[in-house]
Amino acid sequence: MKIPAKLTNFLSQNKVKFEEINHRTVYTALDKAATLKVKPKLIAKTLVLKDGKNLFLAVLAANRNLNKEKFKKAAKAKNPDFISERLMKTRFRGYRIGAIPPFGRLFQLPSFVDRGLAKEKLVYASAGTYENSLKISPKVLEKLETVKASFSEAKKPVKKPKKNPPRRRMRR
Repeated sequence: MKIPAKLTNFLSQNKVKFEEINHRTVYTALDKAATLKVKPKLIAKTLVLKDGKNLFLAVLAANRNLNKEKFKKAAKAKNPDFISERLMKTRFRGYRIGAIPPFGRLFQLPSFVDRGLAKEKLVYASAGTYENSLKISPKVLEKLETVKASFSEAKKPVKKPKKNPPRRRMRR
């Protein structure tokens, strides 16, 4: 699948330097990191949040989770939450769910980039499809009026369930 024309037009109008990366179909940021053989901290995932009728983009590294309380302060929002798939489909036509590019201005939305991601030299961001990514400098996000803030936290490791010990038969 090709990068949506609206996105390529936006990038050229704003003189954004980028490299298009084609890869196998991936649905998560961590899968993208594994496919591209890069550290998850270099993959920019874009989350779409709402607060009442207001929408926001939150851009953070694949190896981080959104801290809603910190985001609430950064965005000066009352009760930020994730938007529904139905709203995602209608508001972001032409872009795949989970592959929203990190450019708030493209969608006339305020956008926030996590400080940890902003420190990297280059990051890989979604390009609107499951098969394409953009290799860009996080400085581009700042240039495009993205607010830099700290609103993520380290992912908690998943605990593996303990194996049940073998049952002993009781003899009578």
